[in-house]
Amino acid sequence: MNRAIIALALLSSFACGYSEEEWQAKLQEISDLQDQLAQRDQKIQQDEERLADLSAETARLNGLLTDLTSNNQSLQSNLAEVQRLYDEAKRQQEQQAARLAMFRATLEKFRAMIQSGRLRVRIDRGRMVVEMSSNVLFESGSAELGDMGTQTLSELAAVLLQIPDRNFQVAGHTDNVPVGSGRFDDNWELSTERALSVVRFFQSVGMNPGVLAAVGYGEFQPVGDNVSETGREQNRRIEIVLMPNLDELPDLSALESETGQ
Repeated sequence: MNRAIIALALLSSFACGYSEEEWQAKLQEISDLQDQLAQRDQKIQQDEERLADLSAETARLNGLLTDLTSNNQSLQSNLAEVQRLYDEAKRQQEQQAARLAMFRATLEKFRAMIQSGRLRVRIDRGRMVVEMSSNVLFESGSAELGDMGTQTLSELAAVLLQIPDRNFQVAGHTDNVPVGSGRFDDNWELSTERALSVVRFFQSVGMNPGVLAAVGYGEFQPVGDNVSETGREQNRRIEIVLMPNLDELPDLSALESETGQ
């Protein structure tokens, strides 16, 4: 209460004929009420300050919660990507193990022909290559298969027929000695015709022509020196390449935009 109200209350008390004792009691009552009012105002102010602090703390915690939610989403996304990469690596590892087992089993089936010297097997740039000397398959300067050639290719085809989902490239190679006068103009033509003879024979014994391809390299991919007869004999060869499947090749889809497609 302000002073005007207190004075009015005093005048009213005198007017009503209060005694001095009663008057002092009223003044004490007024003083007590003023103290209570001041305490109440102080408590309200303290409560308002606490409420402001709580509001600020709530806002801070909400900010932290928002950050934690965002970080959790990012972490979940990162974990999902890590899991995807792990699953992909595991899948590739399992495929690699299966391919390795298949090639090892295939190599074992070639063992008898390898030991007899009719062919050899090597791994070149991740591909299994079966190599046969042209001397085993053809007469000099000829693309016609001989008896030993058909026998060897029959045994080879029996193994290749057991390999599922695989394409085979038959590659002809020659030495650098020019072909003499005859049906072939050059070593390119001779090597290609020899590869075609092998492909046609494979087809005749039941291999799917859709998985066969013939190519001639002539004298241009030598494995020997072409100086010695031994080197030239090494260069005169037929190779059957077990071509990689699509799932064994690197994923180049990221380059599509760079090729204009």
